[in-house]
Amino acid sequence: MRSGTGVTYSGKLKMHWNWSLYLAFTLIPLSVGMYFVDRRAGLIATAFTAFYFLAILFVYFYYRPRILRAIVRFASRYGTVQAQVLKQLEIAAAIVDKDGNVLWMNDKLCELTNKPAWFQRNITSIFPYLSKGVFPDSDEDKNIDLTYEDKQLRAHLQRVPLDNLIEDSELIEALDPEKGSVVYIIYFVDETELINLRTENREQKGVVALIYLDNYDEVVDDIDEVHSSLMNVLVDREINKYCLSHNALSKKLEKDKYLVIMNQKSLAQAAEDHFSVLEEVKTIHIGNESEMTISIGIGAGGEDYNGNYDLAHSAIEMALGRGGDQAVVNRDGNMQFFGGKSAGGERHTRVKARVKAQAMREIMEGASSVIAMGHKLTDMDTLGAAIGIYRAAATMGIPAWIVIGDDAHSIQGWLQLLRDSREYEEDIFISHEKAMELCDNKTALFVVDTARRNRVECEELLDKAHTIVVLDHHRQTTEQIPNASLSYIEPASSSASEMVAEVLQYFEENVKLKNLEADCMYAGIIIDTNNFVAKTGARTFEAAAYLRRSGADVVRVRKMLREDMESYKARAEAVRHAESFLDSYAISILPSEGLSSPNVIGAQAANELLNIVGVRASFVVTEYDGRVFISARAIDEVNVQVIMERLGGGGHMNIAGAQLTDITCGEAVEKLKETLLAMTEAEEI
Repeated sequence: MRSGTGVTYSGKLKMHWNWSLYLAFTLIPLSVGMYFVDRRAGLIATAFTAFYFLAILFVYFYYRPRILRAIVRFASRYGTVQAQVLKQLEIAAAIVDKDGNVLWMNDKLCELTNKPAWFQRNITSIFPYLSKGVFPDSDEDKNIDLTYEDKQLRAHLQRVPLDNLIEDSELIEALDPEKGSVVYIIYFVDETELINLRTENREQKGVVALIYLDNYDEVVDDIDEVHSSLMNVLVDREINKYCLSHNALSKKLEKDKYLVIMNQKSLAQAAEDHFSVLEEVKTIHIGNESEMTISIGIGAGGEDYNGNYDLAHSAIEMALGRGGDQAVVNRDGNMQFFGGKSAGGERHTRVKARVKAQAMREIMEGASSVIAMGHKLTDMDTLGAAIGIYRAAATMGIPAWIVIGDDAHSIQGWLQLLRDSREYEEDIFISHEKAMELCDNKTALFVVDTARRNRVECEELLDKAHTIVVLDHHRQTTEQIPNASLSYIEPASSSASEMVAEVLQYFEENVKLKNLEADCMYAGIIIDTNNFVAKTGARTFEAAAYLRRSGADVVRVRKMLREDMESYKARAEAVRHAESFLDSYAISILPSEGLSSPNVIGAQAANELLNIVGVRASFVVTEYDGRVFISARAIDEVNVQVIMERLGGGGHMNIAGAQLTDITCGEAVEKLKETLLAMTEAEEI
């Protein structure tokens, strides 16, 4: 039955009313049965049944519409209360359809966005990132970080399917049941204060820095005692002023060492100005001929101050190993470099070379054999340094070998001379397989002309050898040989051959080089210095003089370094087709067809391009053995080492290179141009 309210009972309430009526009918059999017992009792039962039946009908028809109206009023008021509570909720909320159209917004969201309650445009008009594509496809909630004006918000999205509600409803039905009906409830949580607190907490974390004066002794030796005291005061002033400007605390540990404590915020500010104190210290001139330079090692991200100090110590060693005049930030093993634009100053003292020579001698004494190897594509400098190590071991009576790969085409003439000489064993040069067979736990492995694990001739030897010695003249990178027993990294040296020549002079056994060995080492220095033009210092000439005294002949070396006609023509073609980029850089591609060592010819072509007026740096690209080689050269205006590091390579300030894989020469040139353009715009070169 339907009342004037337009609604009917259903469910348990309908059952309640109907059972009251059904029970009234059960009294009829009872009344009939009473007549069989007693007529008067039957009349009484009949009268009672009729009265009860009429009463039930009266209650059913009289109170039913009134109860329904009361239920409707309660439901309406309860729903209004719910809507009011949700509308006045302290968390901003909105309901949108599956396309992102706003169906409803509460007061908090209206206040946040300054939109009226009847706003019905797409949610992307307020929050562009909340497009249809970011809505969750499943019942799992989704959180999205947003920025609205100056507030940081977290949008919590909930997917609400309406199919079940529609199926149970007698009033509405889905227009297209196959598509399904979905709305999304979005809560906007203001996390601005929380994020600010997190940022402030992160910025206040401690950072430890070490500042070393690279060339303190050399600069002080150039001036008198009065000026040296003034130099100390001026350097202290510049460092302390810089630290105070970044709210950092500095403490002088020694005459040339400082300890600095700062926080992450100060570190970010210092990194933003690229550690300008590096350049400010250079401006101090009080009669000193050479500039004072500093190196900075910073440790951040450690568990505590002790951890950060260890990271800072590793960073300062890296900065010094790369030639100084730079800052290195070590974030839990991930290093970032700043500065390093100037060439590392040459050390006048040979104390370090003498100490390293003594340590190498002691290692050789405790070894049963010595194996020397360099980098892949063994060049003349690598061969010269390795032959020097071989002679030192042979002088001490220790068996020694040199590992040479199959790709050492540029030095085949020298290798043949050494093999043909009666002064050497037939197996002086060994393959990778033979080296692995000869290496045992008492073998001393000497790695020369590289300190990068992925560049050595035979990487497996590094894992098998227990004792490893590294000698390298390139600036260090993060790809170091991790388990070296002794490392001698001297970026101020012109070549590995120069370093070995210095070391040999301090061996107690008075090492006597053979004429051919001296020629090899002398040739290594000549090639790496471009005939004593690039990266040549006083100690370079001293090492060359030692080799001349040991029997090196300039005429023999020059004859051996001559090239064939095809190589000469290829180099000339590379120079002829060079293009100018940014009016400062010469870039060319060297054709590699018919050349046995195009990477060597490319380096020579890069040297030739520096003779052109206006060329600050030159780059020659060539393909060899499935890889693309870039040879970079400069005189003194551009640090090509930092450019090549961007491309995965390295080297010196004036001589550097990189190797690229899975790329063509043309693509390599475009990548190089992009790098030069980006670094020029950032004033990094």
